[in-house]
Amino acid sequence: MAFISQGDFPMTFSTQMAAARQGIITKQMQQVLAAESIHQDDLLSRVAAGRIAIPANRNHVGLVAKGIGAGLSTKINVNLGVSEDCCNVEAELDKVRRSIELKADAIMDLSTFGDTRKFRQRTVAISPVMIGTVPIYDAVARYGKDVPRISVDDFFDVVKIHAEDGVDFMTIHAGLTRMAVDRLRHNPRLTHIVSRGGSLLVDWMEANDKENPFFSHFDRLLDICRDYDVTLSLGDGLRPGCLRDATDAAQIQELITLGELTKRAWQADVQVMIEGPGHVPLNEIVANMQLAKKLCHGAPFYVLGPLVTDVAPGYDHITSAIGGALAATYGADFLCYVTPAEHLRLPDQDDMKEGIIAARIAAHAADVAKGIPGAIDWDNAMSHARKELDWTKMFELAIDPDKAKAYRASSQPIDQDTCTMCGDLCAVKRSRKIFEGR
Repeated sequence: MAFISQGDFPMTFSTQMAAARQGIITKQMQQVLAAESIHQDDLLSRVAAGRIAIPANRNHVGLVAKGIGAGLSTKINVNLGVSEDCCNVEAELDKVRRSIELKADAIMDLSTFGDTRKFRQRTVAISPVMIGTVPIYDAVARYGKDVPRISVDDFFDVVKIHAEDGVDFMTIHAGLTRMAVDRLRHNPRLTHIVSRGGSLLVDWMEANDKENPFFSHFDRLLDICRDYDVTLSLGDGLRPGCLRDATDAAQIQELITLGELTKRAWQADVQVMIEGPGHVPLNEIVANMQLAKKLCHGAPFYVLGPLVTDVAPGYDHITSAIGGALAATYGADFLCYVTPAEHLRLPDQDDMKEGIIAARIAAHAADVAKGIPGAIDWDNAMSHARKELDWTKMFELAIDPDKAKAYRASSQPIDQDTCTMCGDLCAVKRSRKIFEGR
């Protein structure tokens, strides 16, 4: 197959998927190739088939694109945004900047209050990483109406505004149909619906006695996504909110519909990701990943956590990292971070850092486990630095250098080669002398 560089070819494609199907290597694909250990023919074939998505709205001018999906490193997302109770725009923009410094791959603006469009536009302008949103949140904030009074046109006008503003991917709960709600009624849950977007849509559907507008007008949604090359992140409005509700009939019913919608999107050259569950017992995670990949035809899978226990408020970044590492090993391609503040409050910058580092650890552990080329090289380099007792190099390689340095500085050993855990009994120093004579 002959490949054509975008720079040598007039733009005749509407989306990254359409370009891949024509054998065109876009600027965004070149950026992915530079960051990943994947051959260009594999990248093209997987983007064309929908197994890799490259969220890249053509209006996001400063974007450095990244790929999400088969054979690529696991990516992580950070949620932020202003709310009525915490409406500090500058503080949230500082979180955007700090997230980028901490090597987040994506940022989702979940703002629900104030001048949401101005905040979104400023976020897109300063961010080289992909930006996601949930337009239904903004519909509530923008129109100030009771949810049932929001019109179908209102919903789609907001989707188009987000696309115009340069948003790279949007969470749309198009698979939350009346049939899925019936499944929920006949199979009662402990925590009902915990998705904010899902609960808003069900409220609208019940009050108006109508089908989900994003399902019944799905082609209208695809037209907008194709026009701006917005990746459609098909949301899981019926994701489980506790361990007891995991892998139930409502969750699976929605997933089946998402798989059907995925095929329709691909027929329109629209890129798709599938969003997955939030609370899942450890022993059910692998099955959930396999179901999602099978029912949704190998589309990139994006999970919130999943959290593997419900009893750790204040430590949910840990419960999430445990689940995320296993999920990414067995099929998830994109992890949404969870902070220690989950279920408790809007996270501050310290919470955000803890969540990012935990998610990055989970993603890297999974990349090592599934053999992503080059992933283990980082670990090998750290192990060599440890054998050499090269503290400077260890700090340089640490996923959080500042914390590692601070811990070292807080407890100084007599022998600067060692640490205060072992001191003169340092096994590394002693065994190096035994086996290497030094």
